[in-house]
Amino acid sequence: MSKDNKELDEMDFDLLDILGVTEQKVESITLLPGYNKKGEKEGYEELVIKAGEIVAIVGPTGSGKSRLLADIEWGAQGDTPTKRTVLVNGELMDAKKRFSPSYKLVAQLSQNMNFVMDLTVREFIDLHAESRLVLDRESVIEKIFNQANELAGEKFTIDTPITSLSGGQSRALMISDTAILSTSPIVLIDEIENAGIDRKKALDLLVGNNKIVLMATHDPILALMGDRRIVIKNGGISKVIESTAEEKKYLRCFNRT
Repeated sequence: MSKDNKELDEMDFDLLDILGVTEQKVESITLLPGYNKKGEKEGYEELVIKAGEIVAIVGPTGSGKSRLLADIEWGAQGDTPTKRTVLVNGELMDAKKRFSPSYKLVAQLSQNMNFVMDLTVREFIDLHAESRLVLDRESVIEKIFNQANELAGEKFTIDTPITSLSGGQSRALMISDTAILSTSPIVLIDEIENAGIDRKKALDLLVGNNKIVLMATHDPILALMGDRRIVIKNGGISKVIESTAEEKKYLRCFNRT
């Protein structure tokens, strides 16, 4: 490859990175402990979360769940209020990625999702697919729409205005869209128990697309669906609980009832 061609390839890659369409290969994130609001060291030594895993984040309102997410999203390097360190693929994030507005490590799906754009479901997905430079947009539109209807408690059509979708339908659409189109390797779902969707299918869809799923919840049954549970208290991680085979057994029994 000539020097000119190499420079052009690098420019193309940088442009894709600026547009936020470069696939982000994250196989794991590692949390190294910081301190809670009392200045006490957090109750774990090292926490490694791998792609395809689900981690439940539990704790009372105001306990520090949002701060944990912010530390992960920021790629904290001991320079946040908690003094935590976050490693991506075992390494500190470089400054270029850490401070890039286009490099979104975390995609957030909040409890309340309200659309304001005057678009149909098809137009909304197509616009997102076009912004991601997807070549076969029609197949992606169909896939996202079908998956969303699998999650939604009440079906909707592809020509439905997005402003007419119910809360559950909006959440189903955004989970499907995030799983299939988003380049962010980590997904935070807030209060999925109140979403009016098939929770298990939603989680299966996300981990099936190799996402790391962080799930903030107050539902003990939903927390058991995670591979482990991060317990937040006084602004810090109090402890990390691994889900046991016995818990999974009882969960399967509960889901059959």
